[in-house]
Amino acid sequence: MRIHYRGKFNGDMDSLPKGNVMPGDTPFSEPETQGELVRAAAAWSMAACMPAAILLLVLGGGIQAVSGWGILLAFAMALPHEFLHAVCFRQDVYIYTDLRQGMLFVTGPESMSRRRFVFMSLLPNIVFGLVPMLIFLSDLGLTVLGTMGAVSLSMSGGDFLNVSNALRQMPPGALTHLRGFHSWWYMPEDQE
Repeated sequence: MRIHYRGKFNGDMDSLPKGNVMPGDTPFSEPETQGELVRAAAAWSMAACMPAAILLLVLGGGIQAVSGWGILLAFAMALPHEFLHAVCFRQDVYIYTDLRQGMLFVTGPESMSRRRFVFMSLLPNIVFGLVPMLIFLSDLGLTVLGTMGAVSLSMSGGDFLNVSNALRQMPPGALTHLRGFHSWWYMPEDQE
């Protein structure tokens, strides 16, 4: 596996690496427009971070439990978040940024199982969201970690959307791959 940092994404979808067209390729049913994608990701962000935020506020003693350092840590973990996605790939993987749009993402053309795709999508959220929240729950004085966990989860709506799509749309035994921004699934020939 080699990680390639491609820098600022210029919005040109044709410039993104594309996986091979596979027999029986089926696109994930995904939001069509950027606005629809933003709304869907925001809904998943809210669903993920609201329980964490409520726990932080209720158990941490109110609004004073929200830590500015925790917010800064969550934003500082944005690029390491993408690297955790990247290490789940076995072949070449590409990291792009577009900070003006608040966007960092990883793409790679290789095929992977639904299980590995879900793990790849969730790994940074476990490391930077769930684990800090669990540590906070074991010591309510660690509001920096509670805040970091809640904010990190709020920044992961696209990951949760990908997991939902994979679990709902991919049949058992299917493989998925990325072509540009979009995910596709297919049945390997030896499975048909």
